[in-house]
Amino acid sequence: MIDKALSFLEKEVNNYFDARFGPSTQKWVMLGNIAKLDDGGNGNAGGNDNNSRAMLSLVNLEEDRIAKNPENFFRTPDGIAYRNPKILLNLYVLFAITSGNYTQGLQTLSFIIQCFQSNRVFESISYPLLDPSLEKLTLELYTLNFEQVNHLWSTLGGKYLPSVLYKVRVVGIEDTDRQVGGDLIREIVLNDRLIQ
Repeated sequence: MIDKALSFLEKEVNNYFDARFGPSTQKWVMLGNIAKLDDGGNGNAGGNDNNSRAMLSLVNLEEDRIAKNPENFFRTPDGIAYRNPKILLNLYVLFAITSGNYTQGLQTLSFIIQCFQSNRVFESISYPLLDPSLEKLTLELYTLNFEQVNHLWSTLGGKYLPSVLYKVRVVGIEDTDRQVGGDLIREIVLNDRLIQ
C-alpha cells in the first residue's frame, strides 16, 4: 500500500505540472530514495537517470493508533470472521529539489506546495488513479524546526536541498487472506438449561 500511495502522489504532482505547463517528456517529480542521490544529481535508488526537478522520498512512517478500529471480528453471511485490525499508517514524505538551477528549483518547490494547497484530500471516488483499497489520502504540510531539519538531512547523509515535508494520512495495511472463522452463537446452555 505504501508504494501505491507514493506512486499516486508522484503521478498527481506530475499531472498538475503537465496541466499547468503542458505535457512534457521530463518528469517534474520522481519517486526515489533521496539518500541515494549522488552529488551530480543523476542517480536514484533504481539506478535510472534522474531527469526530474524534484524527488519524492519516504523519510518516516508512524502508526495512527487514534483512528485504529479495536474490533477484530466481523459478521459474514456464513458466521463470524476474526482478523487483526488493519494497521493505519501516516507517511512522512519529502519533496526535495534535485534541479541544478536554484531559482528554477525554488519555483518547482513553490508549485509542489501550490499543488497540495489546492488538493489536499484525495479520495478514490474522485481520483481514479488512487487505488480503491487506499480509500482516502489527506496531506498536511509538516514543518520542522532548524534542529529537526539538521537531523533529517544528517540521517539522509547529504547536503541540505530545498525541500518540503508532508504528512500523508492514512494508509491502511491489512492481510485479508489470513483470517479465522467461526459460527454464530445460536444457543447458550447454562446449568443444563437451554437459552435461545
